[in-house]
Amino acid sequence: MLKAERSKSNYRIYSDEALDDLKFIEECKSLYFPLDEIRRKLEMRKATNIGDSDMEKHVSAVTQQMKQLHSDLFDLIPILEKLDEQQKEKLTSNLSLLRTVLMKSLLNVTS
Repeated sequence: MLKAERSKSNYRIYSDEALDDLKFIEECKSLYFPLDEIRRKLEMRKATNIGDSDMEKHVSAVTQQMKQLHSDLFDLIPILEKLDEQQKEKLTSNLSLLRTVLMKSLLNVTS
């Protein structure tokens, strides 16, 4: 998925763009996306002209993922209620941080 130039001694030389792509790939892997999905997302990131149909499909897929995550979190409520206060505090602070990061990302996309 990463493109590299070759030096005279045949070493691979990666650009800053490739480093950004690698970071993106690692983020996707941490979210357990399959390789084909990571490839598709990477291609979409690099596309200069995304058609309305492709964009609608992508927005639909992201929306579906968000609904699934919301459902998964809802399923965790009974488990969370059994935790002690220190455990709850740790989990809710992590969720607050993730919510803040998500909101900042969404604001960057829409502005």
